[in-house]
Amino acid sequence: MQFKWNYIPPTETQDNAAKDLGEKLGISTILASLLIRRGITTESAAKRFFRPQLADLINPFLMKDMDAAVDRLNDAMGHKERILVYGDYDVDGCTAVALVYKFLRQFYSNIDYYIPDRYDEGYGVSKKGIDFAKETGVKLIIILDCGIKAIEEITYAKEQGIDFIICDHHVPDEEMPPAVAILNPKRPDDTYPFKNLCGCGVGFKFMQAFAKNNNIPFSRLVPLLDFCAVSIAADLVPVVDENRILAFHGLKQLNQNPSLGLKAIIDICGLNGRELSMSDIIFKIGPRINASGRMENGKKSVDLLVEREYSLAFDQAKHIDEYNEQRKDVDRQMTEEANQIVARLESQKHQSSIVLYDEHWKKGVIGIVASRLTEIYFRPTVVLTRDENLATGSARSVAGFDVYAAIKSCRDLLLNFGGHTYAAGLTMKWADVKEFRERFQAYVEQHIEPEQREAILDIDAIIDFKDITKKLHTDLKRFAPFGPGNPKPLFCTLDVYDFGTSKVVGREQEHIKLELVDSKSNNVMNGIAFGQSASARYIKSKRSFDIAYTIEDNVFKRGSVQLQIEDIRPTEDC
Repeated sequence: MQFKWNYIPPTETQDNAAKDLGEKLGISTILASLLIRRGITTESAAKRFFRPQLADLINPFLMKDMDAAVDRLNDAMGHKERILVYGDYDVDGCTAVALVYKFLRQFYSNIDYYIPDRYDEGYGVSKKGIDFAKETGVKLIIILDCGIKAIEEITYAKEQGIDFIICDHHVPDEEMPPAVAILNPKRPDDTYPFKNLCGCGVGFKFMQAFAKNNNIPFSRLVPLLDFCAVSIAADLVPVVDENRILAFHGLKQLNQNPSLGLKAIIDICGLNGRELSMSDIIFKIGPRINASGRMENGKKSVDLLVEREYSLAFDQAKHIDEYNEQRKDVDRQMTEEANQIVARLESQKHQSSIVLYDEHWKKGVIGIVASRLTEIYFRPTVVLTRDENLATGSARSVAGFDVYAAIKSCRDLLLNFGGHTYAAGLTMKWADVKEFRERFQAYVEQHIEPEQREAILDIDAIIDFKDITKKLHTDLKRFAPFGPGNPKPLFCTLDVYDFGTSKVVGREQEHIKLELVDSKSNNVMNGIAFGQSASARYIKSKRSFDIAYTIEDNVFKRGSVQLQIEDIRPTEDC
């Protein structure tokens, strides 16, 4: 992929402000300028950013319907009604169910949880799930990370004498289900100050309100914050404001005293004994929680997350790890097939979007394949598979383009759809797929900006190797947790050279392990460039080049840093 490097030099005013802020905080001007780029311009705002406080969490009762939700839950518990905690089969849904169930079971025993089967029931509330609730005597369902569009199903539940409390974060329609309470900060009539909670975050706010109403100390909720960190990272919601507080303290919990289920996954992944980051969740922990819902049934992930005995949790984590290996095989095969289809379709080359469908693709991994294609081709992508006479699919988007709006523009062709700006799910009749593709592509063509189809690297600062000190690296860690809205700072160094020892590595010789010097110091910097072996010949030619990179811990040499190089380009190209 050819990256376009985007760097906006600071103005003189910004430079002066960075020097002033850096002196006040005792950090380098480089890092102070990163704060200013993030809109953090005062000493007090910087301290809040570096030390997020649980005391600064928003009052949960500011969310619309929170009073009604807490009253109905109190009523159910007071009358010994059976409660069912119901959630989606992805990471966000499973962690949300685990959080709510684990918290409530400390105070109430007549409670169970339910995750629909992706293949048998599909996404969201199912009639089968409601029938299960009816048969087991459930009077109240708390639904997490879905439900905002389940008008027909929740109407059916109401006819069966079952009430719903919806905790969702997906964009609602004009008409909403007949639930006793709908907790969703994206409701147009909700004035809750923070709109970007994940499903688990909404569940947490519900439990925070329930605890407050029943004089349960907030400290009882803290052990569950690791679930919030996992869901925030995996669901790729902005790591700002309230999400930053939840993610910061959730990561702290994950590192110091994780729940048994998460500890078992950490041990299976070989992550024990090191400081866990949001990246570890995205690439290691999250995919394993997702895997059982993709390959079998997501309930197995919740079984693991709420397990009380470590030996059982470890056995369950091993099973989930096996599912993840199966998922990777299917994912690789489907991505390869999809790439071949894109390569064959000449017409796709000039399209601003990709819509692919194959009736043999596995429903559980089409979302991953859509993500892969978006990364490779840098276009909004929809991947569909067949389920009898229906097509079900997943959509993923590129930065700045609202794929949910694009799908909504075809709503008359859709039986069901839901999601948010960068990811969505949809169902339609198989016979309507071709018309959907034409209309979706026409919408994207009309609304996408040319730069949204380019792979852009936003450079935060141009620095020299002499600037990369131990203190800079230590201070840089305080910017974590990273994610959308607070990306890991990307640096650039110009005119660097191979020290003479760089080499191609990897099973298929696809990576480059680098030892570099720049033109302004004698510092030798270690780096790794994943998947960039095509640049090796130029690097070994002893000519200068420029690098864009993040600064990471060197896991093989404690206390030292390694550059993770995102792109390499000959100096004369810049």
